[in-house]
Amino acid sequence: MNSLINFFFGSPRRLLAIIAACCAALLAFAFYLQHSLDLEPCPMCILQRIALIGVGATALIGSLWGHKIWLGLWGLLAWGTSAFGAFVAARQTWLQWYPPEFATCGRDFYGVLESNFPLREKIPMFFKGTGDCSVVDWTFLSLSIANWSFVAFAGFFIGLSIVALRKR
Repeated sequence: MNSLINFFFGSPRRLLAIIAACCAALLAFAFYLQHSLDLEPCPMCILQRIALIGVGATALIGSLWGHKIWLGLWGLLAWGTSAFGAFVAARQTWLQWYPPEFATCGRDFYGVLESNFPLREKIPMFFKGTGDCSVVDWTFLSLSIANWSFVAFAGFFIGLSIVALRKR
């Protein structure tokens, strides 16, 4: 058991590489769900994908960077982005458990693009959503995509926190 812990948490560069690989796998699965099972992502799902790309990109850069100061900076950026992703996933989970009477997620992605609004008004609309963020389209082991997303982001956050505290 101790060797398994040392494998994951012994080297910050190794942990960042593992996190980057997990992010790539999760993104690939998200695209599989979207294109093979025809599950359209809601705006909160898109925001979680952006956070997942952020965590993966910062973790990958951090794992490839050799200098300890820069490694810590990229790890800190991955840590903060994973916290943001966990927050969005937790909010969507809450919306799924306690759906509002009225849709509060906003307009859909393509509706915003095709609208006649100027660009400065379109950008905030992307983060308002489609209104179907509370719908559960897919589950695995009784957990929705938002639940699994929260588990992944929380795992990244905890793993990065453990490495940061062990190195101090």
